[in-house]
Amino acid sequence: MSDGQIVVSGVTKVYKDVRAVDNLSFTVEPGRVTGFLGPNGAGKTTTLRILLNLVRATSGVATIGGQRYADLHDPIRHVGAILEASSAHKGRTGRNHLRVICRAAGLPLARADEALALVGLTPAGKRKFKGYSLGMKQRLGIAAALLGDPQVLILDEPANGLDPEGIRWMRDLLKGLADKGRTILVSSHLLSEMELLADDVVIIAAGKLVQQGTVDQVIDSMAQTGRVRVRTPDVEKLTAALSEAASVRTTEDGALLVTGMEPPAVGAAALRAGVELHELVAERPDLEEVFLELTKGKAEIR
Repeated sequence: MSDGQIVVSGVTKVYKDVRAVDNLSFTVEPGRVTGFLGPNGAGKTTTLRILLNLVRATSGVATIGGQRYADLHDPIRHVGAILEASSAHKGRTGRNHLRVICRAAGLPLARADEALALVGLTPAGKRKFKGYSLGMKQRLGIAAALLGDPQVLILDEPANGLDPEGIRWMRDLLKGLADKGRTILVSSHLLSEMELLADDVVIIAAGKLVQQGTVDQVIDSMAQTGRVRVRTPDVEKLTAALSEAASVRTTEDGALLVTGMEPPAVGAAALRAGVELHELVAERPDLEEVFLELTKGKAEIR
C-alpha cells in the first residue's frame, strides 16, 4: 500500500429494488480526520462495507492506498476497522481476546498489551469481556483495530457508549494518529463532536454525495446569506423595520435572529427606526445546522 489515501469512485450498490449507494465518489486524505456523515439509511455503512470488501459494489471501485482491500497483502497491518460494537467471547479477558487476534494475524503477542495501553484498558485487561461496559467494549474494539499499527483507520460510530471523558480521549487519540500521517475515516451521528474532531467531512444522503470539504468550507457554504442576532427592548418595532428586507424570527430568550442582512445593514435599519440595540452579533451556523439543512427531506427509512 502506498500513502493510505482512500478513493471511492462511482460506487453504486443496489439491493433488489433499493439503491443503497448511488454513484458515490469522494476521497479521504492521509494526515487528516474525515467525518463520514449522513442520516439513517444514507448508505454510510454499506459504503464502509464495500471499502472493506464485505459487500460487493454493483458498479464503481473503492481503493485504499491505490488497491482494493481484497488485494492488500497482510491487510491488518495496513487497515484497522470497527463496523459495529466490539464482540468477543464472554468468558475471555480483553487481553486474551486481543492475543487471539494477534496469533491469527501473525502479530507479536506483545501488541495486545501495547494496544490495551493505547486505549487506556490496561487495568481492565484481565477482566472478562462479559463484565465490560459498552464504553469499554468500544475501547477494546479500537484496540483490536490498532493491533497491526495500520496506516488507515475506518471507524463506524466509535463513540457509541463512551462518556464525555471517553469521547474526549477518543478525539485526542484520533487527532494524534492523524498528526502522524495516518488516514482516519470516522462515521458518526455526533455532529457536535465531529465539528471538534474532523478536519474534513463527507456528507451523503439517500446514497448520494451532498457535500465534501473542510469543516470550515462546508459551514461557510451555508453561511453566505448571513445571520445576525439582535437584542432590543422594542422587539415589535425592530421586527417591522427589518421584515421587508430580511427574515426575522424571535428566539426563546427574546432575541431576534435576522437572516439575509449583514450587521451594518441591521444597525442602520435600527437607527432609522429609532430603536435602541443591546446586542448586535453576526452568527455562524454550526455543523449540525448545516447538516440538517443539507440533508433536509433526504433521509430515508431503509
